[in-house]
Amino acid sequence: MRIGEALVGEGYEVAHIDLMIGERDGVVGQAFANALSQLSAGHTPLLAVLRPNLITKPPAIVVPKVTVKSMEQAEIVFGPAQAAVAKAIADAVEEGIIPREMAEEFVIIVSVFIHPKAKDRNKIYYYNYSATKLAIKRAMSGFPDVDKVLWEKDRAFHPLVGRKLTRLWDPPYLQIAFDLTSLEEVLEVMKQIPESDHIIYEVGTPLAKRYGAEIVLKMREVKPDAFYVIDFKTLDVGKLEARMAVDATANGVVISGLAPIRTIVEGIKEAQKVGIYAVVDMLGVEDPIGRLEKIVDAGVLPEVVELHRAIDEEEAKPPWSLARDVKEKFKVLVGVAGGVRVENVQEVVLAGADILVVGRAITRARDVKGAVRMFLNALKKPDTDQFRIMTDF
Repeated sequence: MRIGEALVGEGYEVAHIDLMIGERDGVVGQAFANALSQLSAGHTPLLAVLRPNLITKPPAIVVPKVTVKSMEQAEIVFGPAQAAVAKAIADAVEEGIIPREMAEEFVIIVSVFIHPKAKDRNKIYYYNYSATKLAIKRAMSGFPDVDKVLWEKDRAFHPLVGRKLTRLWDPPYLQIAFDLTSLEEVLEVMKQIPESDHIIYEVGTPLAKRYGAEIVLKMREVKPDAFYVIDFKTLDVGKLEARMAVDATANGVVISGLAPIRTIVEGIKEAQKVGIYAVVDMLGVEDPIGRLEKIVDAGVLPEVVELHRAIDEEEAKPPWSLARDVKEKFKVLVGVAGGVRVENVQEVVLAGADILVVGRAITRARDVKGAVRMFLNALKKPDTDQFRIMTDF
């Protein structure tokens, strides 16, 4: 069985094709027979024909994805859409995309999307022709391969969803910590922050205590595609607070390294089970490496370890002094908080930091946008590429 997909065109006439190609005697052949014999109202499948009384080879069945509710829609499906699919299949055989010997042994199932408001029959024909042809090429070539999927999964932009960041795949990152306690002020600051896929938004502990985890939902109204971490500094009920974070659509939850090992382990397991990042904050932990070894001995490892120096400990060693050791020993992302300034950004990165946490140097800046850009420039990370053109096969 070979599977292909393609999207071509724009507006209501946009064509989206899903198709399967396989042997008549195999699972695709069985599905083909079931589709043709088990009709359903509004989704009646039909054979692809070049003209009445002339089906394609391989034989193909066209299945509408959207319920057909009027004769006008039915005429579009039975007219330009059906003809476009048939022509694309015949051309694919003639051009060798589908080997001629396979034409007698294989069948094709083609799902077509026809928007109820689609009107322009020329667009419908040419868009569906192109999309079917492209989907066949992809099916026969095995596109995409696994490497392509893994490369695109954290970079892709879905036209109906946007770019939702769920993985931190390209460090270093700037993490902006919101320790403000006014929701209005937080949202106003966020509006001034330029778009970048190298920014992490941190719901600071005071903010989380005042408004609860649901504040992430309010923040997403301003930055819907951003990566959010809730700094609960969990000391107990790690499993519960990790679930609270994911219920609020957060991408990560912060667990205190001072918590009992069982609490840390349960928090990490729950976060990883539901697909968000577990961050262990080493604020107040005298031996972060020793603490991590105990966590590893318990069978888990967080995605991020945050080396955190408190405001009251400004004379202590910089938190990034251990970054390289932690990174190399445990193979995790390392965040640093405390003492990070524009002028020492490269020093911090060279020390092994992947995430640089900055708070009021940005959130209280007179020029928030300018302050963020200075940090991003120091990190040598540009804004999100809003105009990226995908060049798929």
